[in-house]
Amino acid sequence: MNRQDIVDLATVSGYPCLSITLPTHRTSPDNRQDPIRLKNLVTAASNRLTDELGKREVAAVMRSLEELTADIDHEHNLDGMALFVNADMARMHRLPFTLPERVVVDDTFFVRDLIYAFNRSPRYWVLALSDQQTRLFEAVRDDLEELRPGTPFPMANPGVGGGRTVPKDLAINFSQLRDEHSRIFFRNVDQALGTYMAVDPLPLAVVGVDRNIAFFREVTSHGGQIVATLTGNHDLTSAHDLGKLVWPLVRESLDRRRTAIFDELNAAVGGQRTASTIGEVWRFAHEGRGATLVVEEGYHEPAIIDPQNPTTLQLNPAADIGPESLDDAVDSVIVTVLEKGGRVVFVDDGTLPQHSRIALILRY
Repeated sequence: MNRQDIVDLATVSGYPCLSITLPTHRTSPDNRQDPIRLKNLVTAASNRLTDELGKREVAAVMRSLEELTADIDHEHNLDGMALFVNADMARMHRLPFTLPERVVVDDTFFVRDLIYAFNRSPRYWVLALSDQQTRLFEAVRDDLEELRPGTPFPMANPGVGGGRTVPKDLAINFSQLRDEHSRIFFRNVDQALGTYMAVDPLPLAVVGVDRNIAFFREVTSHGGQIVATLTGNHDLTSAHDLGKLVWPLVRESLDRRRTAIFDELNAAVGGQRTASTIGEVWRFAHEGRGATLVVEEGYHEPAIIDPQNPTTLQLNPAADIGPESLDDAVDSVIVTVLEKGGRVVFVDDGTLPQHSRIALILRY
């Protein structure tokens, strides 16, 4: 699941939209309880829908739900699972973070838990460079998922050094020709990567032999987002094993970034380029002025959006339910900053008291 998947789910409307979430397990014997737990939730959903709408009215939804759950192989579960079903669609997502056990029937899908977990889990891209098969992975901690169906990846170099045979003309400098074809290939790889970076500008880990990494760094327009490199030939390394190797390097880099962000924040304060408190941060974020959001990891804040002015926020400790209410304005502002091309850095609780737990470094 990526950010666009959540956006797509959030835009679906029409009663009934059924959402089921549950914690799952990666290994046996713990994962033996997962199908039982899911079956119980499906039964609860069926009873609720039937009681509310009648058996005939929910027949299409229940048929889609049953077909979806029948195809789930629980041997490949991660830490959480989410199912979204209505009369027109049925989707299941395995997730590398745990989710509470819920059955929600509403006129929209329930994605709040996903937004919370998604925004607070370290996410990054992994680009495994190779002339034979350059692969791109979405990563959450040490869990890697390769991009395949409907994407340009994996990509193979069609030129010399890749799929093209070596010229036999002795007058041709093979080494020079191979280098030039490598530059062209990795420039194409970078362009393909750019389509994903534009939607989700995450940190980037690069994997490959020294030669390929050097050529990629020479041609890439995303050098500033590279946070870790893993050298070596990993053409045949599985996603599972690659995650175990890459994540410690990325985690170390993210830890350094957390430390460095305070220097960056202090400099921005001195230059009067910051906003503090959730209300101020909300306003500047929606104006598109947020370069970097710095927020304490455990900070949550219910609030109400001013119906007359969507850039104005009022704190709402009671979290009253209503059309303008937000269960968590912090998660909402995180999404806004990312959508407008900013970045988000989480810091330890208690480290931003002078900013009321949240600060935004402004572009201007």
